[in-house]
Amino acid sequence: MSKKLTFERYHWFHNEVKKGKYPNAAKLATKFEISEKQAQRDIEFIRDRLKAPLKYDAKNKGYYYEDAGYEIPPIWFREDDLIAIILAIKLASTIPEKNLKHALLQVVETIIDSNSSRKININELMDKVSVKNIEYYKIDGTVFQQVLASLYNQKPIEITYYSPHKKEETERIIMPVHLLCYMGRWHLIAYCSLKKGLRNFAVSRIKDLKDTDVKIELPHDIPDIKAYINKAFGLLSNDNKIEVCLKFSEDVADWIKEQVWHDAQEIIENDDGSLCLKFPASDFRELKGEILKYGSSVKVIYPEELKNAVKEEIKKMQKNYE
Repeated sequence: MSKKLTFERYHWFHNEVKKGKYPNAAKLATKFEISEKQAQRDIEFIRDRLKAPLKYDAKNKGYYYEDAGYEIPPIWFREDDLIAIILAIKLASTIPEKNLKHALLQVVETIIDSNSSRKININELMDKVSVKNIEYYKIDGTVFQQVLASLYNQKPIEITYYSPHKKEETERIIMPVHLLCYMGRWHLIAYCSLKKGLRNFAVSRIKDLKDTDVKIELPHDIPDIKAYINKAFGLLSNDNKIEVCLKFSEDVADWIKEQVWHDAQEIIENDDGSLCLKFPASDFRELKGEILKYGSSVKVIYPEELKNAVKEEIKKMQKNYE
């Protein structure tokens, strides 16, 4: 029997119970031309795994629900789907709040218990996949949960925000719009009533957070959030595109071929084993750091602005060792 047909049996039995017809194993077996043993196993599955409040009524020789409001789970997952969900949970290790991680795991366990025809050992699957994060930013779990709550409920919050550049704290009333995890750091994109526009707040720099009764109406001309993210984050961080060409030596060429620096990148392999990587960029601050990671194995071919920026950084680094 296919899983689809199996679930059809569950739904038929559930509907019969909801109609007050007191179905039993014999009726289920007759309806779907299966053995009464198989029908009884289906009923036990509905009761034990789908958490249905089934009770047997001896007088009516059939089943009824103690809780008339119960509904059978509407989604039926294949095993591949369930494994994919478990993998997603593992990859969600960047979530800095332990209670949220635990709640997420409980949701998955409920889904699996409700939708799988056999028991899947979640912990065993979890142990087969690991995610190791480095250079991530520490976040107070309570602050993170409050940020999520305000984002979900679309309510303004008052925050105390620390700026390491100015070494000062400011009080802001903001309306959360979007939460982004970018290269190990969580960013809250919000409308700031102080600056009258969208601003990016590193969640790790939010020192205090509380609800507020202040009302904030988002302006009609607020930027599209995806366009804002594309403009403010990553190697391409504004509309002024400049083509970059980097030459990588043979010792790292194979590594670079495995990487995607930009969707529009172009790789040119040279006869000596080196390669040139071309892509559009604009904000060279982040790109400069990526280039310096490869030391003498990379050279900026153009633009001159980027080449000079890397040269200046190398000079500053040399002074540290004089």
